[in-house]
This record gives sequence, structure tokens and C-alpha cells, in this order.
Amino acid sequence: MGANLELSPHLPTVLVLAGHDPTGGAGLVADSEAVAACGGWALTLPTALTVQNCRDVIAVHAVPADDLRAMAAALDDIEIAAIKIGLIPDGAALDAVVDILRRRPGVPVVMDPLLKAGGGSELSTIELIDGIRHHLLPLVDILTPNRQELARLAGSEFCDDTERAVALMSLGCQALLVTGTDDPTGRVPVDRVEHTLHAPDTSRQWTWPRLEGVFHGSGCTLASALASRLAAGESLVTACEQAQAFTWQALAHGWQPGDDQQLPRRLWQLPALPSFLAPGVATGR
Repeated sequence: MGANLELSPHLPTVLVLAGHDPTGGAGLVADSEAVAACGGWALTLPTALTVQNCRDVIAVHAVPADDLRAMAAALDDIEIAAIKIGLIPDGAALDAVVDILRRRPGVPVVMDPLLKAGGGSELSTIELIDGIRHHLLPLVDILTPNRQELARLAGSEFCDDTERAVALMSLGCQALLVTGTDDPTGRVPVDRVEHTLHAPDTSRQWTWPRLEGVFHGSGCTLASALASRLAAGESLVTACEQAQAFTWQALAHGWQPGDDQQLPRRLWQLPALPSFLAPGVATGR
């Protein structure tokens, strides 16, 4: 083990605040894999421990807010290039997340608003959504909701996605990348998926071939990949495009451990059984 191996270059560091999903399909494991696959390094702060499988979330146990603040404070000496926010389990955790973000002014913040599990379980309340709208969104650079999450966050008084996006930007959120996978609009062909970027100075749409099946963790994958690309210094449009391409590939290479939702393989480019021997190292007894 005394070989002089050249140290790797500095890695863009992404601070991730999210729940732990024991399946690895979503949550902190998914975030860490996506960040690593996109060339970054993830620092992970668990906001909650969840009891779940590939069908649905059974229970959510919030991590004490003071513990969350202490974990973040312990990382103060590490430079953070981007922040990704996932599951926020309650109002106390929301307050802690807001405090943590305010300690890192100027760092790009990506938020995946997890309001409901793929299996249908509610992960939020009216009060928590109101708190997110008024206290967290003003600190978010780009929000990555699906169309249903967009409608819940914006409120029932708005008629279309553009109005909803403008309403959330008026609260301080800088941009939104709205995904149409789960709830496509009528104008989109059934074999395509459309995602839309809403920002003050630009609007872009991308369409992708629709993949068969139902996936668990696609939103986490997209948001974390986006945070990684922003951490590396890419522009918003380029980062959105690259994060979508990465997510599509992770889903296309996904696997299904049982009869339930499929899981994205974010590390699909790794060999199935990699070899870790350094060059010139002999094996044998």
C-alpha cells in the first residue's frame, strides 16, 4: 500500500440535506451516487430516517433539528459549491434547513420538493407547504417539481404551469425546472416526456423518449445531478440539460429488485464486478 499514487484534483462539493431511504432508490444514497457520477463529492446531512420499500413510505422519523444544525456546523471548514435539498419532514427541520442555508450565502441551492411518495403516502402538510413557500423558496435558486408538486406549491388559484411558476418566482425562487413525467400535458405525445425550464430571462423545453415502467428516485437523481453540474460551474441551461440526460440514462439502465417500482442505476458506467488492483500488482499465494 506504499505506492505513490497521484492525488485526484479538487472535486466540486455538494451539501445534501435529505431523508434516508433504505432501498437506495431515493434519498441520501441516491443523491450521493448522482453527485459522484457527475464528478462531485457529496456531504450528506440526514433530515429524516424513513421506513419504506419500493412501493411506498410507511413512516418518517425526523432527525432532531438541533442535531441537523450541529452536523452542518461541523462542516463549516469545507468549501461548498452547491446545496441540494430533498425531504423536509416537519416545521422544526424546515427552520434548521433555513438556518443552514443562511450560513452559506451565495451558494447555488437546488430543491426537489418531496410532498408525496410515489406510492401515494403524504409527506407534507398544509402548514409545512406554507412554511416552505414563505421561508425556504426565497433562498432557492432552482426548484425541480413535477407538475403535481408545482400545482400544490403554487395554490389552486392558478390555471396553468406558467402562471404557477411565475407565482413561485414572485415568492423569491429564482427558477424552476418542471418535469412532466408523472402528469403529462395533453399536447405531449404519449411516447415522449417534456420538461420545462422557467427563469426570469429564459424559457426552455426539452423532450425525451418515455421509458416504460414506474421509477422510484428519478426526482432525487435529477436534482442532485443538477446541483453537481452547477457546482462544477456550468450555466443554468447547460446544467439542466446535462442533468436530464444523466437521469434518463440512469433510468434506462435501471433495475427492478422485485415486482414494484424500478430503481435508477446512477453508477451504470461502472463494470458489474470492477477490479481494483493497481498496475503491476501481482496476485497469488
